[in-house]
Amino acid sequence: MAELVPTRQAMVLRGRRLEYFTIAWNSLEGIVAVAAGVMAGSVSLVGFGTQSFIEVISGTALLWRMSVDAQEHRRERTEQMTLRIVGACFLAVAAYVGCEAVSNLLQKRAPAHSILGIIIACVSLVVMPLLTRAKRRVGAQLESAAMNADARQTELCAYLSAILLAGLLLNALANLWWADPISGLIMVPIIAKEGVEGLRGKPCCD
Repeated sequence: MAELVPTRQAMVLRGRRLEYFTIAWNSLEGIVAVAAGVMAGSVSLVGFGTQSFIEVISGTALLWRMSVDAQEHRRERTEQMTLRIVGACFLAVAAYVGCEAVSNLLQKRAPAHSILGIIIACVSLVVMPLLTRAKRRVGAQLESAAMNADARQTELCAYLSAILLAGLLLNALANLWWADPISGLIMVPIIAKEGVEGLRGKPCCD
């Protein structure tokens, strides 16, 4: 039984390292995406960047979760609080992106082309799936609903990257101005679903 302790401690350490990387990467990704979105007038880019900042909150919450892993009586309560905090933030993002997308469609507000946005979406499509797999391994080893939910959110980021990239490319290559707000609207139910499940304290990966 004693042999299991170092193994769990090693997995906790790996989980903390993954969350430190998540915080650093998503902080950079969020700043670049929001800045590019504001300059281009792209609601999908701003929404994507805001979602990246939500992942920073999630990563910070998971670090808190890992810090109490040795205290079994606190694990479940900490995980539930983590899920609800992130869930509330996701619902706020969904509301913002939805309102902006509808407003842009009604006003026929065309965003400028954003090469920087295309680059950040492409890089995210490479980084996020790798990070997702690493988090799932840790979540499975620790039997942590919060880590599994965080992995699901990282996977969600990859999906949103693909949606974002499609909208940006359609706008840049075919001058389809409506592709950007439509991309934003497609993101809304995906983000909102994660938010509702988080508020219920339900692991997003279930």
